[in-house]
Amino acid sequence: MTSAEVRFLQWLRDAHAMEVQAEQMLRGTATRIKNYPELKAQLERHLEETRRHANMVRRCIERRGSNTSTLKDTAAKLVAVGQVLSGLFVGDEIVKAALGTYTFEHMEIGSYRILIATAEALPDTETKLVCEQILREEENMARWLEENLPSVTRQYLDRERTPGVTAKH
Repeated sequence: MTSAEVRFLQWLRDAHAMEVQAEQMLRGTATRIKNYPELKAQLERHLEETRRHANMVRRCIERRGSNTSTLKDTAAKLVAVGQVLSGLFVGDEIVKAALGTYTFEHMEIGSYRILIATAEALPDTETKLVCEQILREEENMARWLEENLPSVTRQYLDRERTPGVTAKH
């Protein structure tokens, strides 16, 4: 294997672990949301996409004759659990969760752009097509969050000002 092929495989494993982390975060966050139905529905929709993304990346890795990294996947799950649990200790959990998801989506977007460029350089047309499909879905989620962060924030602030209403999640 060339150094580019080795690096590509490493980055694909990183992408798989990233999707595993995203799945854990999205599931944990969506489970905790009680008062923001649009955000909850969007996170649940993207959770299904994320599960599919992990499988698609795994198949790309397997097609290259390798397998995912159990160590990276396990570490990613642990980090995600910590991220979800951190919401228990802040009063503005929903705003921080939306911001964290928006930030994570942009990391995913950057990662898939790197993978696409590497797939083009090798060339690996099949993996490139897979990564382009995933990239479009990550960009759609990031766009939805970008358009809806102000609304989520206003809902939070309105709920926080209303006595007896839970704003946190």
